[in-house]
Amino acid sequence: MDVYEAVTSRRAVRGFTDQPVPREVLERVLSAAAWAPSGSNIQPWNVYVLTGAPLAELKKRAGERLAAGEPFDEAEYVQYPPDLKSPYSDRRSAFGEQRYGALGIPREDVEARQRAASANWQCFGAPAALFCYIDRDLGPAQWSDVGMYLQTVMLLLRAEGLHSCPQMAWAKFRKSVAEIVSPPDELMLFCGMSIGYEDVTESYSRTGRAPLDETVRFIDGD
Repeated sequence: MDVYEAVTSRRAVRGFTDQPVPREVLERVLSAAAWAPSGSNIQPWNVYVLTGAPLAELKKRAGERLAAGEPFDEAEYVQYPPDLKSPYSDRRSAFGEQRYGALGIPREDVEARQRAASANWQCFGAPAALFCYIDRDLGPAQWSDVGMYLQTVMLLLRAEGLHSCPQMAWAKFRKSVAEIVSPPDELMLFCGMSIGYEDVTESYSRTGRAPLDETVRFIDGD
């Protein structure tokens, strides 16, 4: 698989089979991903990978919290500005309409949307999950480094025939994740990532992208 194919075939998959992901594949991917760029090579990512019984226990705890109606953990960072402006708010709304429309869930059916969202905390059935932390003392530039690292991981997973779904949703259950992985206090959970083989029986509608001239400006010389 070449780089272009990896980029264009990568998407947030929300339906996985239970086929195990070999440990050696995950090690190969994460070893190569360590070559992702970071300012002054500080490599600010801190990663925990769960499979088997530890992941099953995390899913169980998350499911119990949802069933009990427990509140989400307090936010440690802002996922979206409260006054998100156009065109970003438009794109976010379009994604929601397309995502829930593909599931046959109308906008007004809040309960059904919540049930669909709850699949996040079961990793959409994936048998492996990655949790990415960043040191609390680091700043926006290092957060961008973490983003480049995660994208590198996802592209390498495609090269292995695997799919993924990055999930900021896990920050809402960060305390449950911490109970399993026991991170040091100086680390903050940024996101989780479900990893596995796609369940091709699951229907999906792939979200589009803005046209090139909406996001890119070429400044040509003579």
